[in-house]
This record gives sequence, structure tokens and C-alpha cells, in this order.
Amino acid sequence: METQSTARASAVMAAGTLVSRVLGFVRTSLLAVAIGANTTMGDIFEKANTIPNIIYLLLAGGVFNVVLVPQIIKASKNNDDGGADYISRLLSLTLLVLAAITLVVTALAGPIIRLLTRDWTQGMLELGTIFALWCLPQIFFYGLYAVVGQVLNAKSRFGWYMWAPVVNNVVAIGVLVLYIVLFGSFSRATDSPEAWTSEQTLLLAGGTTLGIILQALVLLWPLSRLGLGLKLKFGWRGIGLGRAGKVAGWTLGTMVVGNSAYLLYGTIASSATAGRQEVEGSGAGVAGEYALNTATLIAMLPHSVVVLSIATVLFNQLSRSQAHRQLDEVRQTVNSGLRTIGVATMFGAAVMVVLAGPLARLFAGSGPTAPASAAAMGQLLAVLGAAMPFMSIYFFLGRVFYAEEDAKTPLVMQSILSGTCVVIALVMAQLMPATEIVFGLAVLFAVFHILSALLAHFFTVRRVGDYGAGQVAESYIRIGYAALGASLAGAAALWLFGGYQPGGFAMVSIFTAIVTIAVCGIVMALAYLLLLKALRVAELHDFLQPILSRLPGRG
Repeated sequence: METQSTARASAVMAAGTLVSRVLGFVRTSLLAVAIGANTTMGDIFEKANTIPNIIYLLLAGGVFNVVLVPQIIKASKNNDDGGADYISRLLSLTLLVLAAITLVVTALAGPIIRLLTRDWTQGMLELGTIFALWCLPQIFFYGLYAVVGQVLNAKSRFGWYMWAPVVNNVVAIGVLVLYIVLFGSFSRATDSPEAWTSEQTLLLAGGTTLGIILQALVLLWPLSRLGLGLKLKFGWRGIGLGRAGKVAGWTLGTMVVGNSAYLLYGTIASSATAGRQEVEGSGAGVAGEYALNTATLIAMLPHSVVVLSIATVLFNQLSRSQAHRQLDEVRQTVNSGLRTIGVATMFGAAVMVVLAGPLARLFAGSGPTAPASAAAMGQLLAVLGAAMPFMSIYFFLGRVFYAEEDAKTPLVMQSILSGTCVVIALVMAQLMPATEIVFGLAVLFAVFHILSALLAHFFTVRRVGDYGAGQVAESYIRIGYAALGASLAGAAALWLFGGYQPGGFAMVSIFTAIVTIAVCGIVMALAYLLLLKALRVAELHDFLQPILSRLPGRG
């Protein structure tokens, strides 16, 4: 029964994440149409709109996402009120902390923009600050969404947390459609801060923040349906937050290290925005921060849809097994989880590498410079996509330590990895031209993911013993053969669509890119499934079971 329940929960969460991601891609594509891809305005808005999420994660995100679930589960089981008092006080504390953080950070919008950019002109800095003033209040609502979502997850109400971002994306899509109707699509003539208007800022930045607000508020309804009678409560002594605070401290350290490094990478990438203006022509072939973040978003789709959904559900199982010191069950969960997610991540990597160009074309905007922008973004996507399975392994193995309420080990791992990469990134920033720095960062990220998986494996074996890593590696090798065969089939189909020729059908427009992706994707999927069957990859059944179990007559 537990396996079936896990399968159903994973399927519901994966469906919600998939819908949200698809809508998110539509939003990102429309944003490129509205303000361009490798453009000054695109990079300025990307910087301002990315900072709130990173600062939230930097200061509190990890605490909410991985520390609170075990604490809420314990409070729910050990207290007669089902954890109502604990959750009420937790929510009250969260709202106060988030409000204070948001007010302080928003007041420092100007200095923050200056600190996190390189070689920007005064006009770029001023517009970036205005965008930030509209976007930074998102920090409060990111936090509210996260903590309420974790309460729902701890109560096994998994679907709402994954489906709420759909609301955000629908609002954002509506805002961007209205923007294009009122102000038109991107034009090189308006690609400067001096040509930007207050009305454009209000609609673009204000509408984006409105979507984040509604994403958080929609979770308040299912929270009220839990029947806990939650209300504001102050006074946090003696309710068990001490233990959570110790774990949260280590987790916060991990997030500070990781996201501080990410802020540095973004600062280095911002130099491409200024460097692009020194290039003859449009400079559309120079990838900037928008291109790097968008390529990362695309490359992470298999992880976001499959790995995150499975890991969120299995995290509860790991927490229960760790609480009872059932290490055999922990090892089995890790083993089966890694092998199952490999079916999705290895195929995802193959798709990202083979179809990098057409995928990037979806988010390169319109106009004569779009193919050049897509080519630059496609290079980033191919590099990042090839390494994403390793990032998923690292993420999943990290859950082993958080389930045990050990946040110190992830901090050690993150410090080793981020410290090394930061040093390399700083050296790259001094040696590489600004027009090439973003591609260098993409290669660095790919290497980072590979090393992170190896490091997480080492620490996991030290903690729980051999979880059958040899069996996992063997599964990935067999799955890899299937992914390679699918890649060859997809590459052949892409060649027929002119994907390797300048001006070929695959890259002419967003529509032709969609057609190419659809046909080549189907060819790759069929080839992959046939090869998995031929190679007798048992993990295919484990991966498909949550989907098949929800079909009529297959309950």
C-alpha cells in the first residue's frame, strides 16, 4: 500500500510540476519576444527578477524546504492537537522573519544592484534598481509559499505545493501578452534604459510580482482545510524549536555558501551585458545572464518534473526510516530511488544535447537576431544538459542527511564544492573576455555537477554504508546505452529537419522549432523505450508504474 501511495503522490506532483514547467516555458518564451533574449533589457530585468529568489534561498529557503518536514511530522504524531500549536507558532515566527528580511533587503535595492553587477552604465544601474524595488517584495511571498507548502507536504497533501506555481505562470503569461499588445515585441531601437517607460516597468515588474503573491495565497485554502484551527501565536520557548534551530543553522550555512557562490556567478555573468555593446552588429551571439539562466531552467526540466517529485515523497520515507534507525530500508530507498530517477535524467540529458538548438530557439525571441541568440543559448544548454543527471544524484543523496536531521554534512560538501568553483570562476573572470565568460561558467557548472555527485556518494557511503552503488552504476550504464541510441536516432531526425544547416527549418521560427522538437522528441522517446526493453532495464517499470497505475483499469 505504501508503494502504491508513493506512486500516486509522485504522479500527482510530477503532473503539477510538468504543467507548471510548460507554462513557465511559455512565459519565458513570451518574455524573450517582449524584451529580447541576449539584450540589454533582457539581462537587466533578469538580474532584478532573479535576486529575490536567490536572497530568499540564501537567508531562509533551505530551512523551510528540508528541515521543517521532519519536525512537523514529529509534532503531528507526538501531540494530541495534531501539531496545531507547533505549526501556528512556526507560521507566526516565519511571517515575522520574512517581513523583516524583505523590508531590509528592499530598502537596500540600489546598493544590492551595484554590488551584483560588473561594468554596468549608470542608466543600467538605475533601471535595475527600479526593477528590483518592484521585485524584491517577492521574498516574503516565496517564504510564505514554501513554509505553507511544507506543512501540507508533512500532512501528505503533496499536490497543492506542486500545482500552486501554475497560478503564478498563468498570471505572468497574461501580463506578458498584455505587454506585447500594448508595447509591441522587442525592437533594437528600444534596447536601452533611456527608451524604457514607467508604464512598462509597472506592467512587467509589477505583474511578475503579482503572480508570486497569488502563488503563495492560493495555498492558504488547503491549509485551512486541514482542520488544525491555525492562528497567530507568539512565544516559542519549550515547543521543540531548539532542535530544529540547530539543524536550521547548519542548513542556513549550506544555503549561504551555495547561493553566495551563485550570486557571484551572476555578478561575473553580468559583465557580458556591458561587453555585448562593444561587439560589432547586434551582439545577439553573446550570451548573457538571461541566456545562462534560461538554459539552466531548460536543462533542469527532467530534474524538476521527476526527481524533485520522487525525492519529495521518498524524503518522508527516509525520515521515518532514519528515526527508527532502519538503515537497511534507508539503503534500499536510496538504491531504488537513484535507479528510478536515472531513467528520466539520462533521457533528459540526451534530449538536451541533441535538441539544444531548437529548444533554445523557443526562448530566443523574434526578429532577425533570434537565430544568433538561439545558437549562443543552445551551446550553453548542451553543456549544462549533459551534466544534469549528476546534479540529480547529488540532490537525492543529500536528502539522506537531511532526513537524519544532519545538516552539517551537506554544509561541508557545499563548502568544498562552492569554494573550489568560486576560486576557478574568479580566475576565469580575470582571464576570459566578457563576451565568452558565460560559456566558461556553463562548462564550470557542468564539472561542478559531476564532482558533486562523486562527493555525495563518498559521504553517503561513510554514513549509511554501501547502498548498492555498483548496482546503481550498472543500471546507469545500461540506461546510458539506451540514451545513446536514442540520441543517434534523434540526431538523424534533426538532420532531416535542417537542424545542422544555417537557416534550416528547425531554426527558422518558434513554430518550426516546436514542430522539430515534437517529431524528433517522439523519435527519441520511441527509440529509448525500445532499447530499454531490449536491454531489459527493470527500472523502466519502476519509473512508469506511477503513470500506468493512474490509467483507467490499471489502478
